Amino acid sequence: MLKKIYAAGLIGTKGVLVRCEADVEQGFPTITFIGSLAASVREAADRVRTALGNSGFRLEPRRVTLNLSPAELRKEGCAYDVPIAVALLAAYGQLPEQLLTDTLFAGELSLSGEILPVRGVLSMVRCAEAAGLKHCFLPLENLREGSVIGGIDCYGVSTLSELVELLRGKKDLPAPAVYAESSLSSEDTPDFSDLAGQELVKRATLLAAGGRHNILYIGPAGTGKSMIAARLPHILPAMSREERLSVSEIYSISGLLPSDKPLMTKRPYRSPHHTVTGLALSGGGQKPRPGEISLAHEGVLFLDELPEYHAATLEILRQPLEEHLVHISRVSGNFTFPANFQLVCAMNPCKCGFWPDRNRCRCTEAQVRTYLSHISKPLLDRIDLCAETESVPFSALQRKERPKENPAMQRAVERVRNIQERRFQGSGIHFNAEMTPAQIEAHCSLCREDSEFLEALYNSGAMSARALHKLLKVARTAADFDGAPEIQRSHLAEALAYRSPEEKYWGSISKLARQTLHPVYPKRRN
Repeated sequence: MLKKIYAAGLIGTKGVLVRCEADVEQGFPTITFIGSLAASVREAADRVRTALGNSGFRLEPRRVTLNLSPAELRKEGCAYDVPIAVALLAAYGQLPEQLLTDTLFAGELSLSGEILPVRGVLSMVRCAEAAGLKHCFLPLENLREGSVIGGIDCYGVSTLSELVELLRGKKDLPAPAVYAESSLSSEDTPDFSDLAGQELVKRATLLAAGGRHNILYIGPAGTGKSMIAARLPHILPAMSREERLSVSEIYSISGLLPSDKPLMTKRPYRSPHHTVTGLALSGGGQKPRPGEISLAHEGVLFLDELPEYHAATLEILRQPLEEHLVHISRVSGNFTFPANFQLVCAMNPCKCGFWPDRNRCRCTEAQVRTYLSHISKPLLDRIDLCAETESVPFSALQRKERPKENPAMQRAVERVRNIQERRFQGSGIHFNAEMTPAQIEAHCSLCREDSEFLEALYNSGAMSARALHKLLKVARTAADFDGAPEIQRSHLAEALAYRSPEEKYWGSISKLARQTLHPVYPKRRN
């Protein structure tokens, strides 16, 4: 008797609906698996047979064929154990049809018949809901995660015997699980008021948050670079429900989703050590999983001590920064992981960290250039803002009470992002940092004098076309914070103040801009 049961698998970060077919017929007793299966799935034959026996089910020896379709997709993991067991029982005529036709099953079986949790349940249930299924039976530990989706009735079961009793109608189905988002408790977050001084750096951070610009902090050790980076996510607008689901799916398939918080409500903040490998950063492996880039999706990826990272590792960032996706090709298939993150970096200006203070720094200019050259120019071109931190006076550190700054900064960021949403409505982009050349031409017009200045600067070879576009995008964001419909000279000057470290320390941009445009630049140390 042929029976079809719905299961779900994972391809990249997306769930895919799999149909588990079981056919029982007369013949030599054997179990045959087909359907492009990994070893972990083929081993299900022994797990399921033993779990059924230990749960009190006696199946007559027959020739059994199990097929997981579609056949072209590689099936991996232990989530197929429960649907295989249900399909077998149905094929033997031990289960009624009522709850089998529009129901998803997922879970790993222990030899005793206990149903164990699996990763990626959020993506599986979301896929089942999109396919129009009505019910979903999950491991009890995964029930709260599955209930996040809504639109599909989710039930938790702890053993195979309990599941069969529910399917046979010997026990009434419990009420479907309902996820209560309001039950999440609020936590204290680090505030910008903890940081003494650095007002110009705070302004640069505000610009970066408002326009979703990548930013690099450069300055001596102990001047607050890491503190500022850790506080940037807390002035970003709250995530929409679609963003929360997207982030939660990534953490679910990575096995990092907290059981007590199955829906991520805070924007991710990932800070991998500088010894991170390229594989850990981009994702992949024999069984491809998301890396740090994808775990920072819709949030912040912070790279501290940027020149200490391996050059080849940093170059991995170039394509994801442009496409917001990570493409991984393996023999088993091609995988695409989302990577729409905001890059935040920090570094010292030299190896000792005190350049250009010649009272403390003994590095030569050649040594400083060598240190900064660890970061390639193409990668620097993809960083919109470079903010310089400076040593804080002792008097500023002695201030006891400071008002909270995060709420006001977050309101300003939300206001500016609302302006961008209206500006780009229907275009498929949401932030100034994502503007195409055509949109830059439409929304970043300059007066004749400023346009001639930028033309002379570009013709001098001081910046690339990408850097020029980045400059105009930052200037557009500065104008949005001021509520200005057009980019003014002060906005252009402020954008010029935050260029790459090479340009800030040795290039002609900073000096030329001070002489030509509005004096809003940080005072430099002699």
